[in-house]
Amino acid sequence: MTNRPFNDRHGQLLDGGTLCIQRQLPGPIERVWAYLTDSELRRQWLASGDMAWQPGATFELTWRNDELSASPAERPDGFGAESRATCTLQEVDPPRCLRYLWPEVGEVTFELQPAGDGVLLTLTHRRLSGERLILNVCAGWH
Repeated sequence: MTNRPFNDRHGQLLDGGTLCIQRQLPGPIERVWAYLTDSELRRQWLASGDMAWQPGATFELTWRNDELSASPAERPDGFGAESRATCTLQEVDPPRCLRYLWPEVGEVTFELQPAGDGVLLTLTHRRLSGERLILNVCAGWH
């Protein structure tokens, strides 16, 4: 595990290999769910890729890294203009829970709960290993 201190203002690094982030988002819950599952909406903040909502189904996430920054010059070192990952869906419970395996990066779970007029999003990224991966994942999700 890293010897660097972790700023838990934006999330918590639990047991050295699990990142947990919570955010209060504007509702309704169906809107937030759409940003997790609809390829074009998810592309705006993470990566595109169509999903079949069946456990065991695979889907591809495609990052267009230059679209996620104000300019290509702001892309972090070591990241190409585009990257891809084939993930495996583990759990789908619309509009409350989405969980998938991301090869060599871990297991990602999004949980949504109504919270007043908004939605509480809990993102849990498990099975993180190695300082570089932990730092990249923590910075990336934030």
